[in-house]
Amino acid sequence: MKLFGIAGHSGMGKTTLLERLIPALASRGLVVSLIKHSHKNIDIDRPGKDSYRLRESGCQEVLLLGNERWALMHELRGAPEPSLDELLNHMQHCDLVLVEGFKHGHFPKLEVWRESEGQATLWPDWPGIVAIASDQPPNTPEAVAVTPGLSQLHLADVDAVAEFVLQHASQRSTAHSI
Repeated sequence: MKLFGIAGHSGMGKTTLLERLIPALASRGLVVSLIKHSHKNIDIDRPGKDSYRLRESGCQEVLLLGNERWALMHELRGAPEPSLDELLNHMQHCDLVLVEGFKHGHFPKLEVWRESEGQATLWPDWPGIVAIASDQPPNTPEAVAVTPGLSQLHLADVDAVAEFVLQHASQRSTAHSI
């Protein structure tokens, strides 16, 4: 199992890139999974549903199974968030896990950045950022000035991004301090 991160401020286009990147990777015969870390409360269940009522009654875990998918909900109930490594232990085998979030994790990451959004890059403050994907043409003097020494990719060139991800993804066993 290999691991690669997608990072960036909110509104930079991470999800849009992932929507295009995942099919590009899957078309190469890879099984791709994703872990997304959110700082907001998430709820995939709905009030009034049996699973919601039973989870709210005190279950630590509720597994929902339907005709096309299953989901395991685990209640933290005040416990600390699990580490990325713990979450990876719950995942079935795949070729590549893309990770959005876990900004302090020491694994390779691609930052999605758009100058028009008016925010500074996360690089160099976040560990593991090995490249920037932007809507600016790569390797122009403007782009090099923002991210000197980093690989630069164009967001529209999904094949180049996919190739970069495959070349730089780390084996899980070598991803330290995840």
